[in-house]
Amino acid sequence: MGKHRREGPPDPPSRATAPIDPDNPLAAYERRRHPPMDVWRKQRPLHGGGSHVQPEQPRALLAWNGFQYEITGTAQNLATAQEWVNTTAPGTGAHNA
Repeated sequence: MGKHRREGPPDPPSRATAPIDPDNPLAAYERRRHPPMDVWRKQRPLHGGGSHVQPEQPRALLAWNGFQYEITGTAQNLATAQEWVNTTAPGTGAHNA
């Protein structure tokens, strides 16, 4: 018995992932189709750098297609890109934050 022995059952269930609905056989796969942190749309400067730097530079508009982010267009500046990001995401009734 070492000094770093953990008390309790030998193999406690992991708390890192949420439980999967046993009635839905595709529940594990449907979770993967959600975008990271539920962000459906985002923007990035075309030539790199932070999004707040040089707000007059053009931006790439990225949308989640169910598997990855893909470029869907460009915006002339940061204000236009933020307006596009904050519109309602397609296929959802929610407003992006």
